[in-house]
Amino acid sequence: MKRNRAFTLVEIMIVVLIIGILLAIAVPNFIKARESSRTKTCIANLKQIDSAKEQWAMENKKTTGDTCAFGDLVPDYMKAQPSCPSGGTYTVGAVGTTPSCSISGHTL
Repeated sequence: MKRNRAFTLVEIMIVVLIIGILLAIAVPNFIKARESSRTKTCIANLKQIDSAKEQWAMENKKTTGDTCAFGDLVPDYMKAQPSCPSGGTYTVGAVGTTPSCSISGHTL
């Protein structure tokens, strides 16, 4: 006698349950890692803006409080204006202040 070799409904349900448990563990960790990466990239961009602004201020004999814009920094001190990976916008700010991002929590 030949016996059919097939999965039973219970076996398939167990496999689906295991996959569901793995997804429930993996997806939140993936989302958390992605947001952490975006925050770190944003902070690195803010440091780059701050460094370029300080170089610009020294070379142009600017003092604390003098205004600075991206137009002053690109292309001489930065290749291009960076963009926030989370969709925020950067503000260069005056000399002596730290640049900022419109996304709260992304600070230098």
